[in-house]
Amino acid sequence: MTAPAESGPARAPARAPRSSPPRLAAAFAGGLALLVALAAVHLTQGTSSVGAIDLLRLIGGGEDQEAVRVLVASRLPRLAAALAIGVALGFAGAALQSLARNPLASPDTIAVNAGAHLAIVAVAAFGLTLPVLPAGGLAFVGGLIAAALVLALSGGGRSGTTRLILAGSATALALGSLTTLLLLLFEPATTGLFAWGNGSLVQSDLHAATQLAPVIVLAAAGLMALGGRLDILGLGDDTASVLGVNVRRTRMLAVLLAVVLSAAAVTLAGPVGFVGLCAPVIVRLLGPLVPGLHRHRALLPLSGIAGVLVVLGSDVLLRLVMGGQAGVDVPTGVVTTLFGATILIWLARRHRDAGPTRRPPGARSPVRSARAYAVVVTVCAVAGAGAVVLGMLAGDTWVLAGDILNWIQGRTGPAYTFVLDQRYPRVAAAALAGAALALAGTTVQAVCRNALAEPGILGITAGAGVGAVTLITLVPLASVWAITGVAGIGAMLAFALVYGLAWRRGLDSDRLVLIGIGVWQGCTALITFIIVASDPWNTGKALTWLSGSTYGRTATQVLPVALALLLFLPVVVAARRELDLLALDEDTPRVLGVRLERVRLVALGGAALLASTAVSAVGVIGFVGLVAPHAARALVGARHTRVIPVSLLLGALLVSLADTLGRTVIAPAQVPAGLVTALIGTPYFIWLLWRSRAGAATAR
Repeated sequence: MTAPAESGPARAPARAPRSSPPRLAAAFAGGLALLVALAAVHLTQGTSSVGAIDLLRLIGGGEDQEAVRVLVASRLPRLAAALAIGVALGFAGAALQSLARNPLASPDTIAVNAGAHLAIVAVAAFGLTLPVLPAGGLAFVGGLIAAALVLALSGGGRSGTTRLILAGSATALALGSLTTLLLLLFEPATTGLFAWGNGSLVQSDLHAATQLAPVIVLAAAGLMALGGRLDILGLGDDTASVLGVNVRRTRMLAVLLAVVLSAAAVTLAGPVGFVGLCAPVIVRLLGPLVPGLHRHRALLPLSGIAGVLVVLGSDVLLRLVMGGQAGVDVPTGVVTTLFGATILIWLARRHRDAGPTRRPPGARSPVRSARAYAVVVTVCAVAGAGAVVLGMLAGDTWVLAGDILNWIQGRTGPAYTFVLDQRYPRVAAAALAGAALALAGTTVQAVCRNALAEPGILGITAGAGVGAVTLITLVPLASVWAITGVAGIGAMLAFALVYGLAWRRGLDSDRLVLIGIGVWQGCTALITFIIVASDPWNTGKALTWLSGSTYGRTATQVLPVALALLLFLPVVVAARRELDLLALDEDTPRVLGVRLERVRLVALGGAALLASTAVSAVGVIGFVGLVAPHAARALVGARHTRVIPVSLLLGALLVSLADTLGRTVIAPAQVPAGLVTALIGTPYFIWLLWRSRAGAATAR
């Protein structure tokens, strides 16, 4: 999997342009001047009445004690945090992109921030309060483990953009699920960490910034010292070895320093999204205008300046548009994530990937006999029915099978009647939503010819979540049908956006996935923004929607999912032959008379409908649409005549078991079903990436 030469961030050209000291000096001067201007504006913003005139009086020798207190207690610490994390993430992102030779490598996309975030939340959840530097060390360990896993899965990032982003997204989702689980289970001990977990610049003093500043300076200086060797690494590992560079040691040192910088930023302000992606990209865009900018001793510090500009600019824009209080309530990382998602989509449109992740979904699927297929269907049906029965039996109050029979006949007492009346909509919602997501994943994988695609990765479920959360926030008493309709509109808009942006003289599978991930990240940031801006203390609402839960479901809320399945399932079954052909290549369906674009639109539109109704019923549940179809193909082969029923049964089984486990294992407390499915599905997803990586290595 390779990116075109025009986009490679770290490959120096065969004849590198000579450096232009005047232009480099002008670039630094311009960046610093803009930074000073933004910092000046930043200091004038806040919740108090202290403004620019009061600050100018202080500079002129005034003694306004109120202005001094505001500066020392709030505004200077916030500015110092923005400077520190901007520099740290800018340096870290530039180094990681160069090491991976991939413009989409960053502390976010290789899950460094997610690992560091989990480590800090885990300490807080168990009631431990660590000083700044020990907390930073713990964050470093978490970030390093996450980075090592992602880089191993993606061949160091050099095996292709799609693999790197998929591996990073899967790892970040798993770590994020664990983090959310801790936030839910230990809510009193982790109060305030939800907003911080999205990148908050709120600081009470300068203590943390002054403690971490030497760490950031030393790590940045270390990367600067490695600048010459990083330049040579850009020529290729073999060339670097011939020129006397110890490639392995240089890579290890650079990764360690980048993770130190990322961990310091997370310790100070939480995971501020996509700054490490955007800053180096912005600097590299100046490359044609500033010869010599590709050299790391210019690239690294300019990326640090650009990182500060991104953070400061986002914070200034947030408070300029929404007022000073928004700087307290809304994490700055939400704004940087929206900006970074836009950059990710733009970069994805410039890339074409190829390799193992683009194999047709059924490329390795075995051929099964009719008897084996019948056995698999029977076992899956029995297991699914057993999961539904177990869901009715299990919970904070266990019941017996006889109690269920009596309840069906209306003969139970008030206590059991209440329990089962509350339980059966949850069981139905889990089973039907799982089946809907599995069917949506089956069609998406066939249309995209990518076994690693699913509605969540393509942004459909997050788009539905934006629609549903927006309506619930604006109209708390909205009806179920209104929520379902708005969620469907959100899913369709997200689908239309992804499909339209991915279309470029044809539909490229890898581009579709990358743009979908960008839309997914952007929609997730929007969900957080809507909830925090409207009700900053109600983090439970945010976590419920972002984690997927059947809590409080009613029979009316389950009905839209059932109707969507009844409507779209016959369409998919009727189009099973077309889906088989679509999964092969572009040419075969056209030769055989398939109207390719019409089938694609119907299939993906139906997937969006199914995903939207599932989200309206149970919230955002990830990876069901990936795991169920892939497991079905492994069991019964690639023909959709067989894949569709088995995938439906497996999807229902997976979410039903996840829901039952979530409300039983630590009863009366509950774990959202989406967290359980993410923890189950993500290891399977990582195994798929590892297997395709091994297959690629064998092929070479």
